[in-house]
Amino acid sequence: MKQEQVRMAVLLMLNCIVKATPAASLPWPPSTSFLDDLGDLGIAPLIRADPEATARASADFGNLSVSARPAAAVLYPSRPADIAALLRVSCARPVPFPVSARGCGHSIRGQASAPDGVVVDMASLGRHGARAGGARLAVSVEGRYIDAGGEQLWVDVLRASLAHGLTPVSWTDYLHLTVGGTLSNAGISGQAFRHGPQISNVQELDVITGVGEMVTCSKEKVPDLFDAVLGGLGQFGIITRARIPLAPAPARARWVRFVYTSAAALTADQERLIDVDRHGGEDGSAVGGLMDYVEGSVHLNQGLVEDWRTQPPPPPSSSRSFFSNADDARIAALAQETGGVLYFLEGAIYYGGAAGPSAADVDKRMEVMLQELQYQHGFAFSQDVTYAEFLDRVHDGELRLRAVGRWDVPHPWLNLFLPRSRVLDFASNVFHSILHRSTAMGPILIYPINHNKWDSNMSAVITNDDEEVFYTVGILRSAVATGDVGRLEEQNKQIIGFCEVAGIPYKQYLPYYSSQADWEKRHFGEKHWPKFVQRKSMYDPKAILSRGQRIFTSPLA
Repeated sequence: MKQEQVRMAVLLMLNCIVKATPAASLPWPPSTSFLDDLGDLGIAPLIRADPEATARASADFGNLSVSARPAAAVLYPSRPADIAALLRVSCARPVPFPVSARGCGHSIRGQASAPDGVVVDMASLGRHGARAGGARLAVSVEGRYIDAGGEQLWVDVLRASLAHGLTPVSWTDYLHLTVGGTLSNAGISGQAFRHGPQISNVQELDVITGVGEMVTCSKEKVPDLFDAVLGGLGQFGIITRARIPLAPAPARARWVRFVYTSAAALTADQERLIDVDRHGGEDGSAVGGLMDYVEGSVHLNQGLVEDWRTQPPPPPSSSRSFFSNADDARIAALAQETGGVLYFLEGAIYYGGAAGPSAADVDKRMEVMLQELQYQHGFAFSQDVTYAEFLDRVHDGELRLRAVGRWDVPHPWLNLFLPRSRVLDFASNVFHSILHRSTAMGPILIYPINHNKWDSNMSAVITNDDEEVFYTVGILRSAVATGDVGRLEEQNKQIIGFCEVAGIPYKQYLPYYSSQADWEKRHFGEKHWPKFVQRKSMYDPKAILSRGQRIFTSPLA
């Protein structure tokens, strides 16, 4: 009890210091002498400050330069307590240094950077845990959950779960991301219409707050911290463990693609397919709930019908492609007839194993969809793969791009949430105008999500609360050719500019803004900003965490 009283007194003192210190009085940048303080705690052997380590920790998937200042040091923790010690040192200094957790570095504009501060190499927790025989992935078959370290990859969560015939139900399309990384954003894909984003599928978290406090939280225990951290962009704590619920795993997936000539037909069918409970059950539509995964993409006459992001796995698992050479030619001719823009509905039906329908049931579902959907008849394609192959399909595309040197290039991505009522306006002006005949490589996704699958108490911000459905649009292009970055960035600005002028209430997913004022006005707004600030003042009052997001760059007054 005495130890707990001392701990609470220290936390209270820290909060008082922050509230009494005007942000403008703090010098910047801080001195790197804080490294001496870290040595006093006995974690000096876990710190590297050499240029190779700091440069690697300061880079990310985006390859877009947003800050000239790299991290001053990198912490390679052996256990979560090492991270807590680091944060307590920063919090105790007159001028705190920034700390950011880095998983796979898959952010695109330096969001996981810590300029002049310390990046925490989260993967180190897994390496040390493996050497020590510790279980950073532990499945409870009886409890139907998996405890996963925040540094663990979702693909490894999948493998560990499948070994027991179980699986999480909500995923991202790309599984080679960390648990803590996606839960700090939202974690969405074609399953989100049914199960919600990954943040809606968490039972418990271990979190280290910005004051170095190690907390276990859930909807029942410290619920405000739990909700703050999920979708919180790393602003309130570092996730070191997540408990993910599991369900019986299917064995296989019927992977389908339908070709459409208009956005209106595509989106109408997508909304019918995701209509699983908005009208009293899965009988709200003849096709409602027939698919377990529903997405869509836009084909801008790039000669890339077989997109790298959704290619089937190579033989012997499946045929080499969805499309024969003859089908390629037919699709290209159809694109030319329709002015160069086609739409693809991509979906999957899971079956087999202890959880799913039989292959015969899948055939019946396919018959219904072939009759009911408004696709261009004669342009329906399907193949069967294992459940794991379907979920991890994007990795096959990654390997292909790496083989030709096109993975580690700049990625000026733009991800938006759009209200259902304006998605056709967006399609007409963006897909058929701003991006028409773009030669840039990369998928463009468009798919709906049911609003009622999101928890409004969590930190993730989505668009209109008064519409049952909203859309995700991912413009995921790669700057392969010289001059592509500037041209694609300019197109992104045009897209945002169109939304602003047209009055489309968009929100960015994986957002980036360069100032706190923009975050407040353009992302959170009057409804969400006060709660976000209040939570920041409670869990990270010195604004130590995730300054690379540029939401808070100095202690809160």
